[in-house]
Amino acid sequence: MSGRIVETEAYPPGDASGHAYRGRTARNQSLFLGRGFAYVYFIYGISYMLNVTAEYPGVGAGVLLRAIEPIDGIKKMKRLRKTDRLRDLARGPGRLAAALEIDRRLDGVDLCSYGPLWLGTAVRETAHIGATVRIGITREVDRPLRFYEAGNPFVSGPLNQIRGR
Repeated sequence: MSGRIVETEAYPPGDASGHAYRGRTARNQSLFLGRGFAYVYFIYGISYMLNVTAEYPGVGAGVLLRAIEPIDGIKKMKRLRKTDRLRDLARGPGRLAAALEIDRRLDGVDLCSYGPLWLGTAVRETAHIGATVRIGITREVDRPLRFYEAGNPFVSGPLNQIRGR
């Protein structure tokens, strides 16, 4: 299965909304591995989330993958998500993880090496990248650290939260 990343949220060092803010724990240790590793965690008792680590070893920071545009393996994604709605397969971080069978077993995987989960090269040019505030957080809510491909129907969130779309 594969998809094109169309929406992310950044959680840089020192960000009070980031999982690394209070330091390294058993749950978040993958955030401190260095750039390009998977940090997978379970949230709200229902969903897994996938972040890509984004700093030097020992510095916790990540980028949450919020949405992908499905490309390959769409039949399997539909079965995993129990929906026929293409637009809703991986629009939102919990849906994305479910559609790609991402769970804690993939926590710490090197996303820059061939393996069960990896980042590849873009399949086409990216349209304009918009920026807005992040979704569903309670601290540092005014920081424009959510990035999305403008006009892409697979971007998540309410339309009123996407300025300049």
